[in-house]
Amino acid sequence: MFLVRGDLPLRPLWEKFFEGHEGLYSIYVHASPSYAGSPPRGSVFHGRTIPSQRTAWGGVTLVEAARRLLANALLDLGNERFALLSESCIPLYSFPTVRAVLTGSRGASFVESIATPTRYRPLFAARSNVSVERWRKGSQWFEVDRALAAAAVADGTYFPAFRENCAGERFCVADEHYMPTLASVLGWGRRNANRTLTFADWDPKRRTGSHPRTHGAEEVTEELIGRIRRGGTRGNCTFNDRASGVCFLFARKFAPDTLEPLLRLAPKAMGFG
Repeated sequence: MFLVRGDLPLRPLWEKFFEGHEGLYSIYVHASPSYAGSPPRGSVFHGRTIPSQRTAWGGVTLVEAARRLLANALLDLGNERFALLSESCIPLYSFPTVRAVLTGSRGASFVESIATPTRYRPLFAARSNVSVERWRKGSQWFEVDRALAAAAVADGTYFPAFRENCAGERFCVADEHYMPTLASVLGWGRRNANRTLTFADWDPKRRTGSHPRTHGAEEVTEELIGRIRRGGTRGNCTFNDRASGVCFLFARKFAPDTLEPLLRLAPKAMGFG
């Protein structure tokens, strides 16, 4: 599921990733309603754009867009895993490896869910029974199983509280709180790996304001991809309660000018192309 503004500048890389695996995936794109472009016929992205609404950074509209993507993806009964990505995301492994990790996760979802009581807003307790103990924050970029995806789309208790309390307020950062909090209040603890599968460089020395570092073409090397695949600064990760060599399946933010070096590196560094 791609939540984007318009064009997919890294589309050729993703097309290489999906190549040869028809029938094992489906794609959904939520773009700005003002976007009039379209991927060329023959692209796996052609005709995959869903009806959309305008979104704003940090706003509840991003949660609405993610729920819209989930609702469309759930209509295909063959879909079991749901990954939310952006136009600046790249795959770090081949399709078979990504699929093996997701289907082998014993039903666990990958939603980063961190307790952040200082960001809690008391109105949530009165309007949706979200206590400060259940309030969570995490990466917007999640990967969930069908059960949690369906729960998010059907949620008529907690999402309305986010919509009411966060409408028009960027500082609420609803997209980083809704899914982590939903997983918490629904008691998804044992069914959630409590981490994201999408890497972002949040080093204070390299990021820009409220955004992670954007990687440019000059940075794209085999060493960079290897370092991200090994977990960046995070180090060892767990999978099915055991140490795992796979920390992240995807990474962001990669600028449009990284396409050519990524295509050159993909066969050796990422295992496809």
